[in-house]
Amino acid sequence: MQLDDAHRPRAVILAIRPEVDGGRYPVKRVAGEPLALEVDIVGDGHDTLRAVVVDATERETELVLGADDTWRATLVLEALGHHHLHVLAWVDAASRGPVARVDFAVLVERPRAACASWYELFPRSTRVDGKHGSLRDAEMRLDYIAELGFDIVYLPPIHPIGRAFRKGPDNAPVAGADDPGSPWAIGGPEGGHTSVHPQLGTLADFDHFVAAARVRGLEVALDVAFQASPDHPWVRDHPSWFRTRPDGTIRCAENPPKTYPDVYPFDFDSADWQALWTALRDVLAFWCERGVRAFRVDNPHTKPIRFWQWCLREIQDRYPDAIFLAEAFTRPKLMGALAKAGFSQSYTYFAWRTTKHELETYLRELAAQHEYYRPCFWPTTPDIFPEYLAHGGRPAFALRAILAGTLAASYGIYGPSYELCEHVSRPDAEELAHNEKYELRAWDVERTDSLRHLLAHLNRIRRAHPALQQDRALAFHPTDNELMLCYSKRAGGDVVLVVVNLDPHHAQRAWLQLDLAALGVGADETFQVHDLLGDARYTWRGPHNFVELVPDQAPAHVFELRHHVRSEHHFEYFL
Repeated sequence: MQLDDAHRPRAVILAIRPEVDGGRYPVKRVAGEPLALEVDIVGDGHDTLRAVVVDATERETELVLGADDTWRATLVLEALGHHHLHVLAWVDAASRGPVARVDFAVLVERPRAACASWYELFPRSTRVDGKHGSLRDAEMRLDYIAELGFDIVYLPPIHPIGRAFRKGPDNAPVAGADDPGSPWAIGGPEGGHTSVHPQLGTLADFDHFVAAARVRGLEVALDVAFQASPDHPWVRDHPSWFRTRPDGTIRCAENPPKTYPDVYPFDFDSADWQALWTALRDVLAFWCERGVRAFRVDNPHTKPIRFWQWCLREIQDRYPDAIFLAEAFTRPKLMGALAKAGFSQSYTYFAWRTTKHELETYLRELAAQHEYYRPCFWPTTPDIFPEYLAHGGRPAFALRAILAGTLAASYGIYGPSYELCEHVSRPDAEELAHNEKYELRAWDVERTDSLRHLLAHLNRIRRAHPALQQDRALAFHPTDNELMLCYSKRAGGDVVLVVVNLDPHHAQRAWLQLDLAALGVGADETFQVHDLLGDARYTWRGPHNFVELVPDQAPAHVFELRHHVRSEHHFEYFL
């Protein structure tokens, strides 16, 4: 082996924290969020070492030696995009001698990548008369969604829908003449992934919708489903982009024993794969050019990880404010791999985690991945309707929304189905009957039994409390009742404590055993808890406190903690 200066440094960089898989993938931060580095550095003998972190602009930040050969520094990265940083360490002398160097990467995204509230809306179901709605009709729903306090209005595919093998109501294999079909069967004579369904309107109507949403403080997200109906123009123009059977016909999508004849998957390993990959990347770029910067990606786990690593990086380099939500309900390590590949957020198993033990265990699993995996909690989707909601009534919908919005920094609601507590499910599938994927619906969002006011209140609470806008400081507190869940989130001096009755049918009560240190409360300190949902206030002292919750009145408390203060004039108040 040829010796050179790279072999001479006397300082040795052993490890950098945080890291993902030994530095193979970037850690994630949002603009302005501190990145606290710990670096293990050793050297021979007793000579003094120095170490710095260097960013892409060659700016150096000094690392400070702490205990046990651990060096620390805190960086704040503002520029969006992929940052390549490196740690340098050397023996301190009159001039910098041979230097040890280790590189690492950080992906910096805008704050909404880490904290967002999504509202899913089918534009075609926005007419009260039950006829096919348009994007102009959907604009009439934007004030309502803004009133609910959501950040993002997410539209399922807005493209032309194929006629071949079109599905009927509730996934019936044969459609009637007037059945609209599934929006995920993308493509027809009118165009494909860069076209708008003619009954929804035109690209100009879409631009108008995006502008109207922006005026109301809403961002528009589009569904990206990389698949095609048999009528998609690409089937005719690029047949090599699809897998074929031995007889030469194109294979439809399959999830054995089910088949989906209205959808053709792409062959990412075809002989013409480079043209296919480029075309799919250009679909995302097309919508970015029209002002879209948020995408919900359908079934990304059925496409190659390498494709996503390339495609997302291509888009992020051009549009560093683009964020991507992975709709991946698959194996945990595969979901993690997608996050490492560049997805900003991911769907989770939250819909199926309903007991105290399940929720606590699952949230601890997610916490172990916080450097790269950002969960987005959805109680339901058009594809998923858990049995818990089918039988729990309105209180079940309320408490699951509160859990989603306070356990995770990002969450989503499939509306208006959710706030109207639609609960009749298909007997043969874990999804709602009269599923909006296959038929038009007319929603009465003014119904008095709607959860709209609860959702609006929940979103106001989330916006007012930094503790609920991050996933890094969640603590669970024991209770003596397995149907009562207690947890807190803390960001600096902002502390939110949540107690939820997981039983939607009966009142439950419990003694809480609070971890006062996690709450920032002294052992003998008196403190006030202010219920932000019901506006009640209680003065507590010590770890043991009693709570009772009646589900049809208040299935949860969302407490703001206020510390007790005694002034020099001896009167008492709370901050």
